Amino acid sequence: MIVKRNRGREWLDWQRRWVTGAQYIGAGMCLLLLLALFFGEMGLPRYFSMREHAQQLEQEIRDIQRATVMLRGEIDRLEHDPARIEQLARERLGYVRKGETVYQVVPEGFEERSRP
Repeated sequence: MIVKRNRGREWLDWQRRWVTGAQYIGAGMCLLLLLALFFGEMGLPRYFSMREHAQQLEQEIRDIQRATVMLRGEIDRLEHDPARIEQLARERLGYVRKGETVYQVVPEGFEERSRP
């Protein structure tokens, strides 16, 4: 009977050692996972920076979409609005209607600066 009892104790001792070893291994794995989570290539700091970058890109997309809508409206006005076409021709090309008198304001000292 003593032999059976010793075998039982040996079994319990082995089982305790195995469980303790498994606990150490599990704790080590958890530690590695935590380290990877905070300091790994795709860890939390990287995740937060990527999320912030994605939000910036979404804002840029919204801004570009707004600008696109405005530019399409301007294109439509240029294609169909004679008053807008005339306004641009006067501003950019210096066009004048017959009978109009154009006055050009020259800043003081302009003539002196333009001479070589």
